[in-house]
Amino acid sequence: MPPEDVISFSRGAPSLDIVDIDGLKAAAVKALEDDPARIAGYGTSVGYPPLREWIAAKHDVDTDQVIVTNGSMQADAFLFDQYVKPDSPVIVERPTYDRTLLGLRNRRGDLHPVTVEADGLNVDEVEAALKRGLRPVLAHIIPNFQNPAGVTLSLEKRQRLVALADEYDFTIFEDDPYLDIRFRGDNLPTMLSMESDDRVVFASSFSKTVCPGLRTGYLVGPADVIAKIAKQATNTYIAPNMFAQATIYQFALSGALEESIKNVKHALAERADTLAAALREHLPQSHCVVPDGGYFLWVDLGEDVEVDKLLPAATARGVQVVKGTDFVIDGGHHSLRLAYSAVRPERIDEGVRRMAQAIEDCRLADTRL
Repeated sequence: MPPEDVISFSRGAPSLDIVDIDGLKAAAVKALEDDPARIAGYGTSVGYPPLREWIAAKHDVDTDQVIVTNGSMQADAFLFDQYVKPDSPVIVERPTYDRTLLGLRNRRGDLHPVTVEADGLNVDEVEAALKRGLRPVLAHIIPNFQNPAGVTLSLEKRQRLVALADEYDFTIFEDDPYLDIRFRGDNLPTMLSMESDDRVVFASSFSKTVCPGLRTGYLVGPADVIAKIAKQATNTYIAPNMFAQATIYQFALSGALEESIKNVKHALAERADTLAAALREHLPQSHCVVPDGGYFLWVDLGEDVEVDKLLPAATARGVQVVKGTDFVIDGGHHSLRLAYSAVRPERIDEGVRRMAQAIEDCRLADTRL
């Protein structure tokens, strides 16, 4: 029987101790007091107007370039519906977020995976494919603290990618829910801020900076694209959650969002460093890039470790992980994604120790065959 005290590295969500519950209570009350009629009604498909304006100001764009959605995954789905038809060529990172792969596969897109390196997407590989004749409608990029690899796209690569989008006439989908969760190094400009020809659609979320339960994300893009998505949103759900969006707006207006981001970054920095140290101690043969922000670390365990065998052994030891195979079209058999956000530092070392024991369990089982 597995231990009752399960340690989960499987979910990219903050633990309750780093969610500002008191601040959210105050923001919700303030929203109800200040704007009861608007947040109690159906609202508009583009989202709660004051929050929409706040997001536009944050990204220095016109308000009609913004739509606020029920989480960034809803934003992703709307955008994919606009661009991806059966057999539409789409560049994706390898590895990439498993729900991205699912959404694109459901729309029968023709996926072209490109290797992710320590400084982000291999842009040389992208350029070579374009020169060979690939004409993507979309390139899906998670530029900051990528899920699952934890790496960040360098400034030079961002600039080159924008230039390639201009030259070869494709859209960059800059999927950036981790933008504000940098705990080391300097912030890099978004590709949205670099381009001038409507080549970039940007998405982000408040799930990682406030909490996932409010399910609020957004898209920023060309006004004509946003208008089409707004019509699609109207036909899908009439309007998103006005109460949740008004609560986030009041949370931001009060200064609580800035304080929340500071607290989240401090907690995640400690957890990322603790995880990296535990991997070095208990799994010295493994390899990882220690992230400078975000929620995830990708670890290569070595070719003698098969994650399909490891997963049940880890579960038996009371530790939950996600297989690398979930994040690639093929491969990933020796890798794991570890989400450190929901595990308190004092439990991380124990979790990695259990994982190392699970690997030994697999090796012992193999010797008996």
